[in-house]
Amino acid sequence: MNYFNYFTEIEDAFIRRRGKHLLLSPMDWALIEGWKARGVPLHVVLRGVEQSFDSYESKPRRRSVKSLFYCQEEVEAQYAEWLESQLGATDATTAEAAPTKNEQAATGNGALPFPREVIAGHLAEGRARLERAREDQQERAGASELCEALSRAATRLSDLEKDFATATRPDAEQLEGSLNDLENLLDRAVRASLPPAQLEARRAEAAAQLEPYRKRMERATYEQTLDSLLAKLLREDCGLPRLSLFYL
Repeated sequence: MNYFNYFTEIEDAFIRRRGKHLLLSPMDWALIEGWKARGVPLHVVLRGVEQSFDSYESKPRRRSVKSLFYCQEEVEAQYAEWLESQLGATDATTAEAAPTKNEQAATGNGALPFPREVIAGHLAEGRARLERAREDQQERAGASELCEALSRAATRLSDLEKDFATATRPDAEQLEGSLNDLENLLDRAVRASLPPAQLEARRAEAAAQLEPYRKRMERATYEQTLDSLLAKLLREDCGLPRLSLFYL
């Protein structure tokens, strides 16, 4: 399963099983981000989605499924079972399951998930939006730590652009890791720059959106989803782009 299919595969599976086209909500995307951040394997999430709809269809109800949160409980149960199955795995089993260099080459390990020019355009657009965000921030508040972070991120993104443009065989997963690092840098800078009252107001807004689903979520899942949704709101406040290749 291609590394970059995590978000789209989950969305496609949900839409296919629901039977009607329905775009995922920002809270649904935050839930997926939370699963990805916790390392829930894609095949586990997809199995949870399938099992959820199998259960729903075995006992038809008047209400239709409108949100991915309907599948959240089953995904967590499947993930718990998967974690338990990993306990006690031997080094020999791991070595036996690991692909050889020839197998890695045959599957295109490190191949680009999108056309090279599309990724290059995404990087250039992200850098331009970071530079605009820095200019806007400087006009509003003058020099600040957030301005410095935006400037650093734009410079580092420019370096990534150059490396990507000149690389004979660019490594997509390495690039994605660097882009995630930049997003984390910006998320920390945004939170540090906001007055506590504004930050708490945004957190309360995110919590209010999640409240209908809170009782059905494990604490760790709830906290991760809340954090992802809060980060999304703060990025929108500051006009920050998503740099990850998942958002192509």
